[in-house]
Amino acid sequence: MNGHGGRGGGTSSKSVLARGLSLLDAFATGEPELSLAQIAARSGLPKPTAHRLLGELVEWGALERSAPGHYRLASKLFRLGQLVPKHRLLREAALPQLERLQAETGENVHLAVPDSVYTLFLEKLTGRESMTIGSRVGGRMHSHCTATGKVFLAWGGRSRLREVVDAGLPRLTPRTIVLPGLLHQDLERTAARGVGINQEEAEPGVSAIAAPVLGARGQVVAALSVTGRAHGLDLDRLGGVVRAAASAMSRTLVRHTG
Repeated sequence: MNGHGGRGGGTSSKSVLARGLSLLDAFATGEPELSLAQIAARSGLPKPTAHRLLGELVEWGALERSAPGHYRLASKLFRLGQLVPKHRLLREAALPQLERLQAETGENVHLAVPDSVYTLFLEKLTGRESMTIGSRVGGRMHSHCTATGKVFLAWGGRSRLREVVDAGLPRLTPRTIVLPGLLHQDLERTAARGVGINQEEAEPGVSAIAAPVLGARGQVVAALSVTGRAHGLDLDRLGGVVRAAASAMSRTLVRHTG
């Protein structure tokens, strides 16, 4: 009973849809392009099966070939993502505040939401004098080492923190917090001061500060952040600026959803 058609075990028992989604999920780590071998390994599918399904995803518009044997996400997925009602509402409410933050600070500014053990960036505006950083719209970064991610952990309850710790705390820089006890202490400080701070924990030379955005029921639904050179950000001054922007966005959300 190990033939084709979904009757056997292992990968053959998955539906075509499930196998296709596993190929797309291979891109979840944020790399701009992947080879056939990388995609097959991450999805657990044989190369011939992966190659055939990748061809169908290219034809549908979810992927495009970036080079022989290499693939990247295509714009159709981005267009569909923009239609998610919750994310569209958050982006519309955030944009005026992001523009103000960008104008006032000259730095990179973000809107992010929690996504499993990650922080997912829904919007990014690049500052006029800002440095190049690794974040991008639609990209994800680990929660334990990002300012927005720390917001979600500090106000997300024990279950979210446990999920992140159980998934592992990878060290991305010498300053990344990788011990659960130290992370817990850092999150207590985050809640006490009202902002999450990343000091060169995700990228060397890059720091950020983020504040929580609240929904109609008072729950944290998103975060706004300012990111720039570690030695150029006045975190004390920016704390009040980012909190004010997040509070203004929260009021907008309440008016539209309350």
